[in-house]
Amino acid sequence: MRPRQLWLGGLAVLLLCAVAGVVLLRGAEETEAAGGAARGKAAPVLPTTPVPAVEPVELVALTPEDAVKINAAVPFSRAPNPAARPLHLKQTDIDRSRSVDCLAAAAYYEAATEGDDGQRAVVQVVLNRLRHPAFPKSICGVVFQGAERSTGCQFTFTCDGSLARTPSAAGWKRAREIADSALKGRVYKPVGYSTHYHTNWVVPYWSETLDKVVAVGTHLFFRWSGGWGRPPAFREGYAGAEPAIALIARLSPAHAGDVQLAADGSVIPANASAAAKSTISVSASDDSFILLLDAKASPASFPALALTTCGTRDFCKLLGWTDPHHAPKALPVTPDQHKAMSFSYLRNRSNGFEKLLWNCKQFPRPDPNQCMKG
Repeated sequence: MRPRQLWLGGLAVLLLCAVAGVVLLRGAEETEAAGGAARGKAAPVLPTTPVPAVEPVELVALTPEDAVKINAAVPFSRAPNPAARPLHLKQTDIDRSRSVDCLAAAAYYEAATEGDDGQRAVVQVVLNRLRHPAFPKSICGVVFQGAERSTGCQFTFTCDGSLARTPSAAGWKRAREIADSALKGRVYKPVGYSTHYHTNWVVPYWSETLDKVVAVGTHLFFRWSGGWGRPPAFREGYAGAEPAIALIARLSPAHAGDVQLAADGSVIPANASAAAKSTISVSASDDSFILLLDAKASPASFPALALTTCGTRDFCKLLGWTDPHHAPKALPVTPDQHKAMSFSYLRNRSNGFEKLLWNCKQFPRPDPNQCMKG
């Protein structure tokens, strides 16, 4: 067996041992909780322990096959799984519109392939987080928490380049309908008060410390163990004042209010223009661009910059450098220039192709598929 295989095998054993310990510990806790409910004992209003920290999403280095096996070995919690209370918010028209579109973005980009149930489950997690003291107190704040960091976002679509993909008209419409119904009080009961989820082919470091509640499609849903995962903890109020999110301004007119418009009418996100120091069109058809990027800008802002630059073009190529000494003035790109490239974006809607890549030596990414080769 190779050293890497030995390491992965050992890690899997350790994780399974940890799972066994957690199961034994939680079994006693869940029995006590169930017994207390049967005797009619009221739960404490709020836990006495500190509010749990919201950890960045960091994955254990496993193959998808190993991750599926480890996840399957973790039993579902036997504690009660009550449905969340319906949510009814007092909102201004603009806050309502922004809330719907932030929820729709989460539903579509996280679970469009999982059908209506998958999208409803994701939306319910967002609303559960809104009510919990560990999370922001606006819907858009919850969805885009940490989106400015390449590895700190809570919902991976907000910082992994997924937003460069344009939703189908039907898919976006359905996601907005699901979001709107949730804001009108519809509850997706199976996930209960879950505040976390992940696909079954990855293992986040936090998963072994939370109660596994339910599976919806390929997503596994979790809540905090103990008092912070029980209904009394979900009593926080709604702050309102939904922020305008530049990353979805092209999808949502409600989020375009705080940004500028380009000459062709497309939206320029506020954080996008600051990421580029210069832009050169290098093709007669005006669909290929060379950009000098701000090395201090967040790499999470580059997708918005690409979408802004490309606008509504069916074909678009964007190549970006942070080092002005290596940035070319025209095409073709030399091998040395290609090696120094920081970011690229290619779109060809005639065949449905859309790809963002980062130079991971300059900007490490959580997904190696987002890294340039070489």
